[in-house]
Amino acid sequence: MRIDDAPRRRPQENLVPMINVVFLLLIFFLMTAQIAPPQPFEVEPPDVAEAEDADGTLTVYLSADGQIGFRDVMGDAALASLEDAKTEECGGPCGEGGPVLMLRADRAAPAEDLAALMPRLGQAGFSRVELVTARQ
Repeated sequence: MRIDDAPRRRPQENLVPMINVVFLLLIFFLMTAQIAPPQPFEVEPPDVAEAEDADGTLTVYLSADGQIGFRDVMGDAALASLEDAKTEECGGPCGEGGPVLMLRADRAAPAEDLAALMPRLGQAGFSRVELVTARQ
């Protein structure tokens, strides 16, 4: 009597390595992503022919009507919140080399408002302010 072998089944694919790769990619992208706080209002930066990229950790906004914003706070309270964020950034009182402040001013903002803001930022302890611009 002849007994046939049972039909061979194809071995199941092991999905564990694929799941591991997906989780590693997810962790990688979560660790490298920068989560930026939302802008308090839309700002259209001034156009320039040539400029270097502004680089800073804190960003203050100046609207076309002269309103100051920092994160989700507007007006004079924004400057107080900015000072608190600077202290937190430095881990205490900052020395001469405090954090660089990025200023996103609208192209239609009056020059008087911008000129009035600069001494207030200096009083808040920012010795270096970089204006964010857009290239043409």
